[in-house]
Parts: sequence; C-alpha cells; structure tokens
Amino acid sequence: MMKNIKLSFKLNLLLGTVVLMLTIAVSLILSGILENYAEQIVADQASLLIETMNSVRHYTSTQIKPELEPRLETDRLFLPQTVPAYSAREVFEQLRSNEKYNQFFYKEATLNPTNLRDKADKFETEIVQSFREKSKSSEQKAADLQKQDFRTIPGGDLFYIARPLAIKQESCLRCHGVPEDAPASQIATYGKDNGFGWKMNEIVGAQIVSVPASRVFEQAQKLRWLVIENVFIFLLLGIVLLNLFLKFTITDPINKMSFLSKKLSTGDFDVEFERKSNDEIGILASSLNRLKVSLKIAMEMIENKTN
Repeated sequence: MMKNIKLSFKLNLLLGTVVLMLTIAVSLILSGILENYAEQIVADQASLLIETMNSVRHYTSTQIKPELEPRLETDRLFLPQTVPAYSAREVFEQLRSNEKYNQFFYKEATLNPTNLRDKADKFETEIVQSFREKSKSSEQKAADLQKQDFRTIPGGDLFYIARPLAIKQESCLRCHGVPEDAPASQIATYGKDNGFGWKMNEIVGAQIVSVPASRVFEQAQKLRWLVIENVFIFLLLGIVLLNLFLKFTITDPINKMSFLSKKLSTGDFDVEFERKSNDEIGILASSLNRLKVSLKIAMEMIENKTN
C-alpha cells in the first residue's frame, strides 16, 4: 500500500506523527510543572490576602480599639468590632463577594479562642503545634514560618496556606491574659472559660487561607492547554513551512525531472535538466544530462551501423 503513496504524503504522515508524539510528550512533561506553577500562583494570592488581613488587624488594634475601649466597661454586650480577628474576618467575607476571591476561605484557627467559632479543629491544631515546635527548635521567627499543602475534608480536597498567629502586643493580654483583667462586657458575653492564659510572643493559632483544590487543578489545566495550543500551532506552522520548502526544493524538481525523463525515453533529446543548485538535486540533474548525452551518442552509433 505504501508503495503507491506519493512522497509528499509520506513526509506529511511522518511529520504528523512527530507532531502528535511531541504534543503528547509536552503534555506529560508540563503536567507536573504547571501544577506546581499554578499552586504557587494560588499560594501567592493567598499570601497577599493574609498580608491584607494583617493590615486590617493592625488598623483595628491601633485605631479602632482605642476609640471603643471605654465602652467595653459600660456597654452590656461586648463590642466585637474591637477585636482584630473579627475585623479581619468581616473584611474577608466582604472581599469574597468579588468573583475573583469567592472560592477563598479565611480562618484564624486558635487553640483557645474567646469565640468558639475560631476553635481549631484537629488538623488545624496540628498545624499550630508544628509552628510552635519549629519556633522553639530553630531561630526562625514566627512571622517567617509558613506552610502550604493539600488537605481532605468531607466536601473534597482543599489547598491551604497557613501562617502562625503570635501575640506581639501587650494590649492583647488585657482580653486574653487573666479573666480578672478582661472587660466586663467580654465576660458577660463570652464567659471566663475561654480565651485566657495567652502569653507574649506565644503562637496561639494560625491564619489559614484555603481554596478548593479543583481551582488549582483548573488553573494548571488552563495553563497546560494554553501552552499545548501554542506549541501545536508553532508545530503546524513548521509543517507548512517545511512542506513549502520540500515542494520548491525537492518535490517539484523531482516531478519535473520525472516528466523530462519520460520525454527522453521516447527519443526527445532536446530536453534539458536544469541544475539550479549544487545539492543532491543539482547533482541528479547533471547526471541525467550526462545520461542524455550518452544515450544520444549511443542511438547515433546504432543508426550509423544500421545504415
């Protein structure tokens, strides 16, 4: 079957196979690379969100809390707006109304929180404990510690980034040192059993930003297809250019020589095989011209003998 197929088709079949194999190879090689890259993109976004939340916490602690603090002793109910964690969470929930961040989740997972809403689960507790151990066993500051990985929950896998939450301001200990120093409204609202016993520079929790793992894989998938599409387009462009090159330098000259050879075989010695280059095609043209001359001489000798 292959004997009856034209050379140009055979070359295109070979090139098509090469393009397909290269596309598959690129896809396999890029899978791991782009997943790591997409993971880092999401991690960078999460880190930026944590930095933003830290700015909100600092603003609340230094400007909002001092203004509202006198009311903590006189008001019947505790003002959560004075708590940096509350402000950070409220701002983050507002941020989630933006479609770009609606799949991100923020939690200040705390071992012993005042509000049980912030209580760390078993997995988050392990993260906080690991931060504590690293902080004690190395010279790394709490602010330099970070952890990112995947975790599995009943609703599916999550990709998370976590940073330790440490006590850096003395003012925090008024509400979290001993119950006797805490504002009356705090005790009235949350009681004396939770959120106390914290110490300066102690890691009490972790800021955790999480996002469904599918978002990471979708990002990697988009990048993968983008790269594959570009590679495929460039390979197809290469095939077109190669075909044009083969057409003008090999296929067309060979077809022309084939046509002239047929004329020569019928006795037309006026044909001329043009030599336009010094490559193999040019050498073939010269050989055919010599063959034409030799054949013409041979035919003339035969005619002379017969006469």
